[in-house]
Amino acid sequence: MSEKKLQVAALCNGTVIDHLPANRLFKAVRLLGLEDYDGQLTIGNNLESAAMQRKGIIKISDRFLSEEESNKLALIAPLARVNIIRNYEVAEKRELTLPSDISDIVRCPNPKCITNHQPVSTRFHVTDEDGTVMLRCHYCEKQTRREDAELK
Repeated sequence: MSEKKLQVAALCNGTVIDHLPANRLFKAVRLLGLEDYDGQLTIGNNLESAAMQRKGIIKISDRFLSEEESNKLALIAPLARVNIIRNYEVAEKRELTLPSDISDIVRCPNPKCITNHQPVSTRFHVTDEDGTVMLRCHYCEKQTRREDAELK
């Protein structure tokens, strides 16, 4: 009997983002600005997962996500896991936490908001209302659910 294995090169130094929802993988790539990354980048999507059925994974060689970048991921993939790899070993495992304010990531859903007409960075205050994470625009106070937020 032959055993099937997914073989992806081990990462010497860098960041592994695992347990991304498959439908959020490319949003994570865009959020982290990886479209033009010059280093080695491995992206896997719709991989089998016992916990999630289907998942995505990103391996970024020789780049270490800042804590702020890791927490931005919490906006689109709160259950993702971020591992910092050094010398082929997991040096750090990061818990994702959504910051209380996020800037220049999400577009305001209010078409009349100043951020949609002037060169003003968006800024949202993050709140938890009865278990639903809400984003409230700093300028027009329009609220949107995290799941409905549109990335810039």
